[in-house]
Amino acid sequence: MSPTKHAFLSASSAHRWLECTAAPKMEAKFPATKSTFAEEGTLAHSIAELKLRAYAVEPMSQSVVKEQMDMLRTNELYQPEMDGYTESYLDYVKEILLSYPTKPYIVVEKRVSFSDYVPRGFGTADCLIMTPNEVHVIDLKYGKGVPVSPTNNPQMRLYALGALAAYQLLYNFERVHMHIVQPRLNAYGQETMTVKALTRWAEDVVIPKAKEADSDDGKFNPGEWCKFCRAKAQCKARAEKYAAMVETAHEKRDMTMITMPELGKYLEAAKLLKDWVEDIQEYGLSCGLKGIHVPGWKVVEGRGSRAFTDADAAFETLIKSGIDESVLYERVPLTLAKTEKAIGKTLFADLVGSYVEKRPGKPTLAPTSDKRPPMKLTQNAADVFSKIDN
Repeated sequence: MSPTKHAFLSASSAHRWLECTAAPKMEAKFPATKSTFAEEGTLAHSIAELKLRAYAVEPMSQSVVKEQMDMLRTNELYQPEMDGYTESYLDYVKEILLSYPTKPYIVVEKRVSFSDYVPRGFGTADCLIMTPNEVHVIDLKYGKGVPVSPTNNPQMRLYALGALAAYQLLYNFERVHMHIVQPRLNAYGQETMTVKALTRWAEDVVIPKAKEADSDDGKFNPGEWCKFCRAKAQCKARAEKYAAMVETAHEKRDMTMITMPELGKYLEAAKLLKDWVEDIQEYGLSCGLKGIHVPGWKVVEGRGSRAFTDADAAFETLIKSGIDESVLYERVPLTLAKTEKAIGKTLFADLVGSYVEKRPGKPTLAPTSDKRPPMKLTQNAADVFSKIDN
């Protein structure tokens, strides 16, 4: 199914190397790792690809689709909810296809090259839809950590540049539509650009940054983009930047109270510092477990826990000793999320969707870059949400 090879300056890491051009060569010193979440996403992509191919790309009999789907469902990471979420992705693509009077040309899991702008640059687009004067680039994000915005998204723009390069001899593209589908968060977004604006961005931003990142003159620039960098815990530039933040408060003349502008800056610094501290703590522990001495620190045993060696035998002994079974067992219903996961999103919605209400989330502080709109506070928000909790 989907190819897994990545370019040195990949589209998926462009948000990082466009900001910190030293990152790619720094990361190359560390082995690539793959998490369970990434493998789960790969499986979901394979299911989505099969459904999309069967619907719009190549004729498949129901028996062939079922056989291939059954094979994918034997994966230990498969969950019934994947069927519902991949159907949401399929429906999104269908809606685009059906919006045209004649069926556009569609390809899935297409390897595209944007090497005209990035040395040896290539990536794999989940879905491309071509019409005479516009192209749609669609990316499925199976993660549920945070919504990914398509606005100013370098990964999507590089995929779009690759699509233009691959099909520009066949079509007279004028516009590019870049879509991100994140069904587990019910997040769907789109950015539209003219081809001229996209190529201008590539020439003005991508080419100089890619050239710098591919050279030995990359510049370190720590920031939020460090989150998924393999070198984040050992990067000295990041350590020096965030260690310097600790001294920021001492530079203020009035040490009695902070102003609102200062609070904003401190909150931003605190978020970055928190991430950095967690990363270096994890790195310090890994060093200690390998027997590498970290001056001033040691590895100790954390708080332990107790567990039955044989719970069934223990409970049988208790019951035989006169302890009532009702004392030993609790009947607890599954949470809404676990119930939906157990039976599948579609069936859950069909059977009990009318019994579900969406309650507002608690107020939370977010940077202005967050795409959610600010709350309309008509009264003290803390009092309102306190009543809901009660």
